[in-house]
Amino acid sequence: MSFSSKVKEELSRQWSPARHCQIAETAAVLSLCGRVKISASDHYAIEIHTENLAVARKYFTLLKKTFNINTDVLIRRGQMPGRSRTYMVAVREHEDALRVLQASKLLDSYGEIVEDLSLIHNVVVQNVCCKRAFIRGAFLSAGSISDPEKFYHFEITCASMRKAKQLQGLMASFDIEARIVLRKRYFVVYVKEGSQIAELLQIMEAPVALMELENIRIVKEMRNSVNRQVNCETANINKTVSAAVKQMEDIRYIQDTIGLESLPENLQEMARVRLERPEATLKELGEALEPPVGKSGVNHRLRKLSLMAEDLREKFPEQ
Repeated sequence: MSFSSKVKEELSRQWSPARHCQIAETAAVLSLCGRVKISASDHYAIEIHTENLAVARKYFTLLKKTFNINTDVLIRRGQMPGRSRTYMVAVREHEDALRVLQASKLLDSYGEIVEDLSLIHNVVVQNVCCKRAFIRGAFLSAGSISDPEKFYHFEITCASMRKAKQLQGLMASFDIEARIVLRKRYFVVYVKEGSQIAELLQIMEAPVALMELENIRIVKEMRNSVNRQVNCETANINKTVSAAVKQMEDIRYIQDTIGLESLPENLQEMARVRLERPEATLKELGEALEPPVGKSGVNHRLRKLSLMAEDLREKFPEQ
């Protein structure tokens, strides 16, 4: 089972005790994967489609517990080999369909199917708890989340930009910075920040998935921290080795041109110690001197040797 399927399985078992939250979740479901059918005689029916059995079970339970409606559940097999099944939860009775649509504020006083996408005036999403329920219903209907072991990505697919903007606004009320992108003919509301996806799981009330995600995030952050430290240490070692090689070249050049005996005593000693200890650090070189010298003193002497070698190369370019 994918991580996304596990999240939906957990969310399908979550149940808001307040009826207004149940209505908010139902409204999200109808908005993103519901179909309203109106016959020539103005008979209303509702169909909700999903490829996830756990989600279909949640739809069935919502309609049963919130509205005391008995629904039909149909299963359609994919016509092509390997295609998944589609589950349809249907409300056939006209009066039952009207009750659901009116409670979800998807039916106006003239009997027209209209959804109020305003975050201010839509009574369905006025309470914080109802916003949580609506986001949960939207994710169950048209959302997915990637395997956090690979990368972080949370998204909900919408049929219109206005719907995407509504979801983006609902998430923003919880300080979630979601973005919208057009993918083919759909508008996708997505989040890529690991910490914000964790926050969304908490908002939708998926504690088990949240714990799994947080454990993966901790391991990944520790691994990244170790890798950064190793890379830093490797870079420092390479830098130290490169500097030592250059220092050895400079000292040997001085030795081959004017001889180390022509140097001041402190630089002679520094040059010989470096030749004897090609892999030593500045601290180790300083401790080998008599008397011992600190790292800054060693660095100063080696720099003087390097400058002296450069001057000699200019005087004796052929050597």
